[in-house]
Amino acid sequence: MPADPSTTSILPLVAILVSMLVVPAILLSGRRPNLREGWTFAAAGVKFVCVLLLLPAALRGASTSLTLFELAPGVGLSLVADPLGVYFALVASGLWIVTSVYSIGYMRGHGEKKQTRFFASFALSLSATLGVAFAGNLLTFILFYELLTLATYPLVVHKESPQALRSARMYLAYALTAGLLLVVAAGWIFARTGTLDFAPGGIIAEGVFSDGELKVLFMLLITGVGVKAGIMPLHSWLPAAMVAPTPVSALLHAVAVVKSGAFGILRVVGFIFGPALMSGQGLDVILAGFAGATILLASIIALRQDNLKKRLAYSTIGHLSYIALGAALLAPGALTGSILHLSAHAVMKITLFFCAGAIQVHAHRSEISSFNGLGRAMPWTFGAFAIGSLGLAGIPPVNGFISKWWLCLGSLESGRDIALGVFLLSGLLNAAYFFPIVIRAFFLPPDAAGDAHPVRGEASPWMVAPLCVTATLAVVFGLFPDFPLPFFELAKGIVQSIVAGSSPSPAG
Repeated sequence: MPADPSTTSILPLVAILVSMLVVPAILLSGRRPNLREGWTFAAAGVKFVCVLLLLPAALRGASTSLTLFELAPGVGLSLVADPLGVYFALVASGLWIVTSVYSIGYMRGHGEKKQTRFFASFALSLSATLGVAFAGNLLTFILFYELLTLATYPLVVHKESPQALRSARMYLAYALTAGLLLVVAAGWIFARTGTLDFAPGGIIAEGVFSDGELKVLFMLLITGVGVKAGIMPLHSWLPAAMVAPTPVSALLHAVAVVKSGAFGILRVVGFIFGPALMSGQGLDVILAGFAGATILLASIIALRQDNLKKRLAYSTIGHLSYIALGAALLAPGALTGSILHLSAHAVMKITLFFCAGAIQVHAHRSEISSFNGLGRAMPWTFGAFAIGSLGLAGIPPVNGFISKWWLCLGSLESGRDIALGVFLLSGLLNAAYFFPIVIRAFFLPPDAAGDAHPVRGEASPWMVAPLCVTATLAVVFGLFPDFPLPFFELAKGIVQSIVAGSSPSPAG
């Protein structure tokens, strides 16, 4: 991938460091909440502008790189703003702005304690997320991937209840073990190839590993990133982490943690192994099997959840495997749909979690069975929820339709009719577990408890405005996939670079 001399290589570093550097300011501003949140917004704005400045080069297929320092000959900490990294960074930095607005309304409206620690950890988490996005090699990826685990631990354990402590310990156990597997894989790759740099089409030449070794190496890498991506049976930490405040759930499910895992799957498939080696060794079949099973099982389990956040959690597990299954199909159309779903799911799912938080804070309800008639009292919140639900079911004009359309086309292109059936059946299951919520809220009369404790009006504008913005973006991107940000054009360019570099390179 050509380097772009017109783009300064310092921008990825600035984008990573800016929210990290405001952490001390946030901690020192604990007694002045408005100033504390002002630091959050300032960092979010600078971060997003840095990523936007990297966008023109990414659209041309160029990248900008910066080596921070070398740990040993041929391996060091390296940042590369390539098109896929810029794509993920756009999603994370853009949604962080609206999540920051929402967090103010939620944390203050819900009377949460330790808000200063919350916002400091929140900022550090986004620094780590952009480090994952701009990692130029597997070593740098692992370092930021582990930093993300440590930065989000205080968020998961925020309530400090026995349940929160148990969930946080489970999260650490899963995530840190995954990181160790990635370290083993990285050492093995470097010992055989002499490089850990990501490259479109893959870096592992034919004959460097035996067939058996390739399968073991692939399982190490996919397990390492699959934990955060929620691939079954590595998913149990994710529903347990719903004990955290709703903005944390939004961060986990739409902006940072799970998307870092899904992003890691795209790196492994497209930039470490490559389509040619994946197909030649049958690794695509392994990934497709786990992803397809996860999509269907998670959707079935979601049907049984009465707690809204738990239902959303299992929905996330299923939709992350859309990205994994699309990557496993290897066809250009499926890869395009997989990358598009990285952003589409983020916008739709963060909308639904925002809605869940608004309902919890304003109506003090978390169980779906208690939502009868609530939509008439909170029409903006449940209207946004309806938009997110339509999109996740793959119904136009919401952006989920665009990504699922390309995933289905890619299934046909690859000749995998079973994958097409999985995507279509999953759409029906999504409708089955989301649409009854909307019907219950708008069309059923309030139950006796609702009559005794009626809900009037919407939640705070600090919460309702962000969920309306993200719901609107979901529709806008569904109608105009390249407006206001060129996600579709970027996705096509990424896929072209992977396909162009996917021919096996000579050994040695």
